[in-house]
Amino acid sequence: MRTIELKGEKVVMIDQTLLPEEVRLIECADTECIAEAIESLRIRGAPALGVAAAFALAQTALKNAHKPAQEVLSELEKTRRRIAATRPTAVNLHLALERVMNRARESPSPAEAAYREALRIYEEDLEANRRLGEHGAELLEDGDVVLTHCNTGALATASYGTALGVIVTAWRQGKRLRVFADETRPLLQGARLTAWELVQEGIPVTVITDSSAGYVMRTRGVTKVIVGADRIAANGDTANKIGTYSLAVLAREHRIPFYVAAPLSTIDPETPDGERIPVEYRGREEIEFFNGRRIVPREAEVLNPAFDVTPARYITGIITEAGVLTPPYEESIRRALEGR
Repeated sequence: MRTIELKGEKVVMIDQTLLPEEVRLIECADTECIAEAIESLRIRGAPALGVAAAFALAQTALKNAHKPAQEVLSELEKTRRRIAATRPTAVNLHLALERVMNRARESPSPAEAAYREALRIYEEDLEANRRLGEHGAELLEDGDVVLTHCNTGALATASYGTALGVIVTAWRQGKRLRVFADETRPLLQGARLTAWELVQEGIPVTVITDSSAGYVMRTRGVTKVIVGADRIAANGDTANKIGTYSLAVLAREHRIPFYVAAPLSTIDPETPDGERIPVEYRGREEIEFFNGRRIVPREAEVLNPAFDVTPARYITGIITEAGVLTPPYEESIRRALEGR
């Protein structure tokens, strides 16, 4: 399954807001369409957002390739600013924008350079997540019961997936697994997307409420917790969908290994620790209403963070395409990035 592709001058992606009831493709012919898709979570997941950002610039490059170099760079900069404003937490999006722009600025043919770099980011994502899945599958044993959070499968990347990719890879190797998938607030990506992907693979999955995780760990034999990440700081602190921090604390209490799976592109060496990771807040209406009906009094305050940060001390290992990184993370992350 390809979550997002560049076909001619159109960026084609699966509309994830319609799953699991309907599988529909969006064909974006301009930057605003891509930006709206990112903001509305029609496409989401840190690696997929990086590819979407790169493809937005590639699309602009193709449309303006006939213009002089300076005009091409000007149009690319407009696209960069619009896409950069969509989501603050996922580092892949911002790194992809800068990577494509830097390549364009350095080249006498910025349109061609931007297009080629965007395709390179796409291909790298495919390969990185395939290798990540293989490394992570080595940590899973026949009979494991895995708890996961949010959606980290093919839908969250260009293909394959991160944390869910680990589970799928192990399953395809013949390991019998069972999965508990948190529903995951605010938009139920676990219930709608993770469960859908696992059903497609034939992997046994049980959807639980986020607040049931501790009970399930204690009573249902959970042996591993594997989650994804939207940004990993240089010290290993990790930002992921809201509720991940709670899972890490609960896993520590129940002596269950807690793994984070993410490509090296999700690591931000310029962010020293989790305190410096910007956390996105979403609109209050996502909590105020259910099925079109108000469930929160108008007078009540609403706090709706989309992410939280898990301190590195709760993380057993970080699964990457370069292998499984272990504490001390400052050292293992530095070595992995240098090796890349």
